[in-house]
Amino acid sequence: MIALTNEQARCFILRKHGLLGEYKFVGKQGALDFIRQAGCIQFDPVDLCGKNAELTLLARVKGFNKNMLHELLYEDRALFDYPDKQLSIIPVEYWAYFEHLRVAARNKLKEHPEIEEQIEPVRKYIEENGAVCSDDIEIEGTTKWWSAINWSTGSKLSRSVLEQMYSSGDLIVHHKKGTRRYYDLTERYISPQLLNAPDPVPDKFEHIKWRIHRRIGAVGMLWNRASDAWLNIWGLTTENRNEAFKSLITENKITELSVEGINGSMYIQSDDIPLIDEVKNNPSYKPRCEFIAPLDPLMWDRKLIKALFNYHYSWEIYTPPQNRKYGAYVLPILCNTTFTGRIEPIRNKDKNTLTVKNIWHEENTKQTKKLESATNKTITKLAKFNKVLYDG
Repeated sequence: MIALTNEQARCFILRKHGLLGEYKFVGKQGALDFIRQAGCIQFDPVDLCGKNAELTLLARVKGFNKNMLHELLYEDRALFDYPDKQLSIIPVEYWAYFEHLRVAARNKLKEHPEIEEQIEPVRKYIEENGAVCSDDIEIEGTTKWWSAINWSTGSKLSRSVLEQMYSSGDLIVHHKKGTRRYYDLTERYISPQLLNAPDPVPDKFEHIKWRIHRRIGAVGMLWNRASDAWLNIWGLTTENRNEAFKSLITENKITELSVEGINGSMYIQSDDIPLIDEVKNNPSYKPRCEFIAPLDPLMWDRKLIKALFNYHYSWEIYTPPQNRKYGAYVLPILCNTTFTGRIEPIRNKDKNTLTVKNIWHEENTKQTKKLESATNKTITKLAKFNKVLYDG
């Protein structure tokens, strides 16, 4: 077992994420490299100062702008939209690994003849007309329906048909306009080699192992206990999670750690041992200040963040306003290896400005001119990213 101090563990997980020291991810290729490292990043349509996926990349990728993610998704087709850790953006090379979800969606279709009978007419319409949204499909009626991949509910029949075809893999998200998705035939954008590739992990237990190993790599380090980091891993139980950890250790795919102040073992991907060696040599890292997205992979296990960083974060966007402690869309402030507070920035489209509604500093954070300057530079970077002026 490898033993780490609390500071070494912080340095490791932040270096893994590219959030400490010099930027390890640069430009559009850097954005793709990080998503490949994480396996996926979560998508959320809320856009008060940038969408979650964009903010996740902005914190890590030097020179990142919104066009880069759009190009990777809808021009280069290096990424695709599909459920993984909830709604996600996934590297296209993982297409075959999600076949079991597509099979489940196809099996679910048998329960809905009202949807099934519309599949071929809709497919023919798309073949002739290209990408469509639900408003483009003239199908009367509604249906009570739940996607087999637990992605969305549908009531309008045209929407349900498109979502079913998307869930089954017949359609892919062609592009988005705001929160509206436009779909086109998958075969037009995914190579035959990927479309026809067999599921690399058809065995259910092996698939669970693959996803656990992947989530450990996404967060950086995790423990073998109940965690939000495991969300949407189908069939995961305490029993098979324990078995998966044992198997991954035996196969030398994960390595056990002890971390100062944390009860029980932590685990990393074994490929990250060289990074452990780096942080144990106590290098000096260049100071950084970044704002962290609410659904950032770093935050997937908020109990871990509390244990490791002594920082509690709750995303209050779905909390009734009268019950919020902070605000609807508040971002953690990370300076070097410490969460120093949280900030609520709002883009004002009418005034073409970025407004900071409030900043809350952690009680144990000493307010200095250096910290204030670093925070202001990060606010300015966020304003530039949104192509507005900071009105502070």
